[in-house]
Amino acid sequence: MAHIIVVGNEKGGAGKSTVSMHVATALARMGHKVGVLDLDLRQKTLARYLSNRAEYLAKSGLDLPSPSYHDLPEVDQDSLKPGENAFDRRLSLAVARLEPDSDFILIDCPGSHTRLSQVAHSLADTLITPLNDSFVDFDLLAHVDSEGEEITSPSVYSEMVWNARQLRAQAGLKPIDWVVVRNRMGAQAMVNKEKMQRVIEKLARRIGFRTAPGFNERVIFRELFPRGLTLLDLRDTGVKGLNISNVAARQELRDLIKALDLPGVKLNF
Repeated sequence: MAHIIVVGNEKGGAGKSTVSMHVATALARMGHKVGVLDLDLRQKTLARYLSNRAEYLAKSGLDLPSPSYHDLPEVDQDSLKPGENAFDRRLSLAVARLEPDSDFILIDCPGSHTRLSQVAHSLADTLITPLNDSFVDFDLLAHVDSEGEEITSPSVYSEMVWNARQLRAQAGLKPIDWVVVRNRMGAQAMVNKEKMQRVIEKLARRIGFRTAPGFNERVIFRELFPRGLTLLDLRDTGVKGLNISNVAARQELRDLIKALDLPGVKLNF
């Protein structure tokens, strides 16, 4: 069966689509078959990213390894069983259609609480939660005291993941490997950064997730989107010399893929 990767949290601007695109494309470039679903049915950032990629490759005459994007299929309301949710059926059908031809299925969730996102989390073998290095973003996972030192209670997103874990346990499925990816971390050892490190380590032990390094804020990510490219594609498009920032970003991607420890994945970039 395909290994399902879900990228999600309930806050926009944390870098979900950037992480999704780079992880999916890295896996494709390493020879894996990757199917992609975008559950943000309104904004569809990841879908646009992959559409831009297809258009740019066709225009440039390039043939680069790419994940395969699929829309959720429509369903006839009359075909639903009593009490069955249409979104549940659409997601179930999409995953079932992708599984026979995919090593990995990556699902990008919206930055809000939706029925689709809730169901997708219960399907996750690996859950990636991008998180900006900020107490504003950390509040998504847990509430802290006024000093930013002690955790007072888990927050809404952590509770949703806990519920997803319970559903998987009841179904006899393996536990979710939850990886919190720290994006936009400051380079300097500031007080806020040190506090964030301490509370994340406390929360990781308390509710059971791993942490992984993510991406720093870089102009290159905004520049790549219109062409649908990733850091790994630059040399194939004629960029002969990468600047220091691009080299550092490429290393960040290597570190992330290594930290995810996905089954059957061996780094070759």
